[in-house]
Amino acid sequence: MSINRRSFFKVLGVTGATFAFGKEAQAKTSNEDVTEFKAVLYDSTRCMGCQSCEFACAEAHGLPMPEDYPEAGVLRKTDETRRTVVNAYETPQGEVYVKRQCMHCNQPACDAACLTQAMHKTTQGPVIWREKKCMGCRYCMVSCPFDMPKFEYNSPNPKITKCDMCFDRQQEGKLPTCVENCPAEALVFGTRRELISEAHRRISENPDAYYNHIYGETEAGGTSFLYLSPVPFEELGFNTNVQNSSYPALTKGFLYSVPAVFVLVPSLLLGLNKATNSNLNKNEDHD
Repeated sequence: MSINRRSFFKVLGVTGATFAFGKEAQAKTSNEDVTEFKAVLYDSTRCMGCQSCEFACAEAHGLPMPEDYPEAGVLRKTDETRRTVVNAYETPQGEVYVKRQCMHCNQPACDAACLTQAMHKTTQGPVIWREKKCMGCRYCMVSCPFDMPKFEYNSPNPKITKCDMCFDRQQEGKLPTCVENCPAEALVFGTRRELISEAHRRISENPDAYYNHIYGETEAGGTSFLYLSPVPFEELGFNTNVQNSSYPALTKGFLYSVPAVFVLVPSLLLGLNKATNSNLNKNEDHD
């Protein structure tokens, strides 16, 4: 198979420039400065561990129904077959349930690390994966501080999977399916600003019921999934060492600190991919 050299080097040049300058610009500017993100507030003091969110998510996305259940001492993780899980923790306040899924960061590390913008922070708030743009590098998986993007290793046509906050449903004016199906109203959907205000109100009005912190308000530069808890978050398995500034802010330092080969090789692969596809399309046009 021949490759269109002009197409290859054109794409390579654009890719290199985008990687060097575009990602740095993204690290400095938050989409939230332009529009107000939609978000979800999860109140663990209200969660009953019923798994309604898990079953609703599985049904909405054509995934296998969960066969296990939250059990204290057993850590259940998201994977390619389930986008959200509920875990149980024994705490001084008794058993506490915690729902976990993609955090939908304001400035996602996965978005900044993605060379093709397959992983994309929408202006509405959800972070989505766009299959047609993905080159399979899996940098999104390596970069995520919450370990959320997963890869379908056993599939003949593997995809990156994670919670997308039911972006398609939001486009239709519907609630995320986990929010819609929570019988205890542990999940609330709204603008991020409104939900942070609501979370502070709950803490202020009932300080004995809540630990005085909203997880996701500042972590990783802020996220669109926000958490309330009756106990310190480290007791619920949260990574409390996550930095408060966004991870894409580290991109500039990365560009000047790693050997050029690590920057250029992905660009070469992307250029090769684009040039090959371009050549294939031309051949198809002549058939």
